[in-house]
Amino acid sequence: MAEIRFTKDHEWVSLDGAIATVGITEHAQEALGDVVFVELPEPGRRVAHGEACAVVESVKAASDVFAPLDGEVTEHNAALVDDPALVNREAGSGGWFFRMRLSDAASFGTLLTAAAYDSFLAESA
Repeated sequence: MAEIRFTKDHEWVSLDGAIATVGITEHAQEALGDVVFVELPEPGRRVAHGEACAVVESVKAASDVFAPLDGEVTEHNAALVDDPALVNREAGSGGWFFRMRLSDAASFGTLLTAAAYDSFLAESA
């Protein structure tokens, strides 16, 4: 089973070899409310850590989704374009936003573990 790490911008990242799958956390989708639109990065786009590369809009607000690490987008989740609410129903699985080939797979280790993300949420509350 792939290990999952997190960012302080509320993205989750699952790594399979050098390919990372990126989505928003359960916490983020709950804060956003009903998602009504997503804008996804195109495959082939190079992204840098911290760069806004996707947008998620809800009935409450619009938020950027940031690249968790450096790399190149290899795929986006076309199902989200037709059914943005998939983010609400399956934030941690089928509601992923994009996949990217990491420039340095070892950089995955710099992301937050589940325990560290939970601590971050508790401190932010």
